[in-house]
Amino acid sequence: MVVSVSRDDGHRFSKPTVGEIRLVAGHGVEGDSHAGTTTQHRYLVKKDPTRANLTQVHLIQAELFDDLDGFTVAPGELGENVTTRGLDLMTLPLGARLHLGRDAIVELTGMRSPCSSINGYQKGLMKQLITTDAAGRPHRRAGVMGVVAATGTIRAGDAIRVELPRGEQRPLGVV
Repeated sequence: MVVSVSRDDGHRFSKPTVGEIRLVAGHGVEGDSHAGTTTQHRYLVKKDPTRANLTQVHLIQAELFDDLDGFTVAPGELGENVTTRGLDLMTLPLGARLHLGRDAIVELTGMRSPCSSINGYQKGLMKQLITTDAAGRPHRRAGVMGVVAATGTIRAGDAIRVELPRGEQRPLGVV
């Protein structure tokens, strides 16, 4: 289920929650600073401004907020556009399609790799969002990224349906 939706027309860390957002196929969240066919992430624009935008929509599961030890975080505060509940986003495969509300579809492109600005928001939070397993492998928890495959409007309370890709299920990498 969609818990909340957020957007911001500026490149600020957090995004204010709003009543609804409109996802535009191939573009992203209407009125959001990360919308566009080419990357809008400031760091990636410096490297290659022609790079395809694989981070049009950022989704985080609200269960992450419940699990942050010693930190209080609300929807939109980590810069996500869509906060969900009841769906383990981090275990979905590359190419999974999330049907949000009546018409919108987001196709997952990868995991968000949180940047150091998270510690500027709340000191020490980065260690909660990237942990290490027993084998020393990083475990990212800062949500997933996707591109808009079908235009539609979504609101808090909307249902989410997962459509898995056909063929081999490949895990999400970092985008």
